[in-house]
Amino acid sequence: MQRRCASRLPDAVVVSSAIPQDNVEILYANSVGVPVIGGENCFEFCWYKRDHWLGQLTQGYNLIAVSGSHGKSTTASMLAYVLDAMGDSLTAVVGAHVPQFSGGNIILGDGKNFVLEADEYDGCFLGLSPYIAVVTNLDWEHVDIFQNEEAVKATFHKFLNLIRLTDVKQASGSDTLSGLMHSPLEKCCIGYNITTYGTTSSNEWSASSIRPNLKGGSDYTLCHWGRSVADISLEVPGVHNVLNSLAVIATVIALYNNQREINNTINGLWLHLNNFIGVSRRFEMIGTICGCDIYDDYAHHPMEVQAVIQAARQKFPIKSLLVVFQPHTYSRLAALKDDFASALCDADQVVVTEVYAAREIDVGNVGGRELAASVISPPSEYIPLGDVVERLVYQICKNPHHDTIVLTLGAGDITTVGPKLLYELRRRLQVNSNQIPQTGDGKYGNH
Repeated sequence: MQRRCASRLPDAVVVSSAIPQDNVEILYANSVGVPVIGGENCFEFCWYKRDHWLGQLTQGYNLIAVSGSHGKSTTASMLAYVLDAMGDSLTAVVGAHVPQFSGGNIILGDGKNFVLEADEYDGCFLGLSPYIAVVTNLDWEHVDIFQNEEAVKATFHKFLNLIRLTDVKQASGSDTLSGLMHSPLEKCCIGYNITTYGTTSSNEWSASSIRPNLKGGSDYTLCHWGRSVADISLEVPGVHNVLNSLAVIATVIALYNNQREINNTINGLWLHLNNFIGVSRRFEMIGTICGCDIYDDYAHHPMEVQAVIQAARQKFPIKSLLVVFQPHTYSRLAALKDDFASALCDADQVVVTEVYAAREIDVGNVGGRELAASVISPPSEYIPLGDVVERLVYQICKNPHHDTIVLTLGAGDITTVGPKLLYELRRRLQVNSNQIPQTGDGKYGNH
């Protein structure tokens, strides 16, 4: 937002839909006549919606809008990082902190390309006019906004019809998603160039021979219409990140739009894909002490929980996996409780905390205790968030050299647990910090 020199007030305040109407900054902005863009019950108290602001912000650019139910932040970040590293002076705005962006979650360039994480929540992306649209996958994610999966598809149909030129990226996502979502979306895109990607050779761009590498990520063979064209190596783990990288490759090829130069383009981007280290709160390492590695992830939907647990299994195949999960919103937990229970079954031990309500109130029909009881296997228990650290410290200190991965999951304040746990383990075990093997960027001491 820009500031008026005389009054020192901003021209506008842009807020998330999760921010309530009685937020003190919103109330003050309204009292002094500063427009508030977005927010809860937006039409009732805002001057104009967040989608209008995003449309104005990206007007005049070649907008590459990265959408989908899952993977938007990582795909948009990976794409922007690769383009920037290839010398494209783009602008990018992502809804997460990216350690490799000097601007935190933005890149400011003077070129014509603009990479934007395009959010479907409250129809925010319907104010955009994309040059290229990336759809990573479709799922019933925001159950408080969309009645069912068909409503999600209908909204994405509207989004794809906003493409202003000739290119659209449509991701099949995976074998199961291809039949479910790829075909219905294709029908709304007649007249556009559609590029598919996935894990089978029926897609234009596909990954074969996916295998773990020594960096904890994945290696795979990149194929174009089933023909091997390059070997790709990623530092970020999980099949979901293989799919994210395929989206980046397909988008870069479409953006440069020169079929004769495909091999040269791929040769120019494979190294940058290899150097991408990920996004904050996406399998982010908090620290290591003795035999315990602590990671944190934003996963708050069953598909995301399943994906990050799979990534942890890939990176640490022989270590015990202890998952601490904080459900995010009562409506999502009520609608998807059985799916969450199924996704958590791939851990070795599960701890569930109370629900992070965000924009909702507790109506008393379901909570963390009920979810913990629904996890048939492995051992699962409900522990209030304020007691989690002490309970985990007690358990880990009994056998501190046992190889354990603690993985905290959720979109709420669960993110505070990892750093507190690391601090308490160091204190209780009385281990000198210079004797503890650590990796990371130092966010939590030796992070």
